Amino acid sequence: MMKSQLNNLRQLQELVLIRDEHHQTGDGSHLDKLNDSIDSLMQKLEPQVAGLYNRLYKKSHIVLAAMSNGCCSVCGMQVPIAQSQQVRLAQHLVTCSSCGRILFATDADAAQNVAEKPDRDDPRTGISRFSAEELVLTDLKAETKAEAIEVLAKLMEQHHFISNADSLVAAAMDREAVLSTALGNGLAFPHVRGVEGGGLTFAMGVSKKGIDWDGETVHAVFLSAIPVAVSAFYLRLMSGIVQSFSKKDGLDTLLDAGDQASLWRALVKATRHFVK
Repeated sequence: MMKSQLNNLRQLQELVLIRDEHHQTGDGSHLDKLNDSIDSLMQKLEPQVAGLYNRLYKKSHIVLAAMSNGCCSVCGMQVPIAQSQQVRLAQHLVTCSSCGRILFATDADAAQNVAEKPDRDDPRTGISRFSAEELVLTDLKAETKAEAIEVLAKLMEQHHFISNADSLVAAAMDREAVLSTALGNGLAFPHVRGVEGGGLTFAMGVSKKGIDWDGETVHAVFLSAIPVAVSAFYLRLMSGIVQSFSKKDGLDTLLDAGDQASLWRALVKATRHFVK
């Protein structure tokens, strides 16, 4: 019974964060649908669970945290061994002793961030903190959004940034089923939240022909793997990218890039004013 409550809470948090995304970058056209779905899930919560959720929600929209490598993925606090076993059993709700968030165990086959941890003196700045030249494609060979997501996920796995690309693709398509991540002006931002083990990572591909994305034609696809703790930052990053490339001349700098190095330079240059 508690497992179903925990699943409802996880779905609820995702919908709330999707609504936050829509407030930030959408036109408001889907807010009623999202609010109805959120209300429906709230009604499925037991009174005690709903009370705990509401108390935590007043502090932060991130109410739940995955237990990753024995730690709370949001605050980093080590979870005691006895408590971590309770999290895995999911027979009752367990909260982090540090930040108070409700803990849940990640699925065994879920995608994980496996990128090598940067050294303390790592010189990377700007967009290079989240991506790399080998994660951008000037010729994204895809006809559909599912194909585009698969190509970029496999690229992230191939270059050892994430594990289990198939799991990432499945989770990204589940996210698309809730609300399309095509934001108009030829841009799409498919993503998976809860990819723990490291920092935010994204791959990007450009299609000169264009990809059919729920009726929209998309030319630039940004696939992101997002730890829950950086959800708020991801919103700012996505908003900045939209501002940089939503106008035709901005998108043209990506479409006109002749090779991988040129595309990477164009991406770095266009984002350096808002990604320090």
